[in-house]
Amino acid sequence: MRFVLASQSPARLGVLRAAGIDPVVRVSGVDEDAVAAGLVDPAPEALVVALAEAKVRAVLADIAAEHPEAVVVGCDSMLHFDGEMVGKPGSAEVAAERWRRMAGRSGDLLTGHTVVRLAGGEVVGTASATETTTVHFDAPTPAEVDTYVATGEPLQVAGAFTLDGLGGWFVRRIEGDPSSVIGISLPLTRALLAEVGVSVTDLWR
Repeated sequence: MRFVLASQSPARLGVLRAAGIDPVVRVSGVDEDAVAAGLVDPAPEALVVALAEAKVRAVLADIAAEHPEAVVVGCDSMLHFDGEMVGKPGSAEVAAERWRRMAGRSGDLLTGHTVVRLAGGEVVGTASATETTTVHFDAPTPAEVDTYVATGEPLQVAGAFTLDGLGGWFVRRIEGDPSSVIGISLPLTRALLAEVGVSVTDLWR
């Protein structure tokens, strides 16, 4: 059985490899804004799960043909901050503005997970859930924010920060699962795999 990661995130791939799994990577190419726009006033947890599920569904047909015995895992992370769900900033201006707001404050990093099991190329099990971790940000100086934003790292990550990269210098502490903040919760993924009848230890290299 193959473990398929429906994500282009190098951070998620790194978490899985460090935890003993060498996944097949398939980038979904899902238009996340379009998926979100199609939902009517979703709860934060429902939004990230819908995005994770869309990523899995986008690659499922191809994976079923290539790897008929597989589990396909999709994830999506967003920061719930000031009553708003915040994704990737996409530009230096937006990233810097977010950091000016987040400095010295806290937000909840939500990561939606969807696991689909294939057997004989057919879907035989699906499980989804969300992991929420509270992130307490430090207060970087304006010069530090400018330098961090100039690296480009925060532009393409949820909430404009990383825990396992340069952004880790500006995270004071977290309450919850660190792997989920990086992009994929190992404990939750293990539980979802069990829901579809797969033991994570059978997937270790």
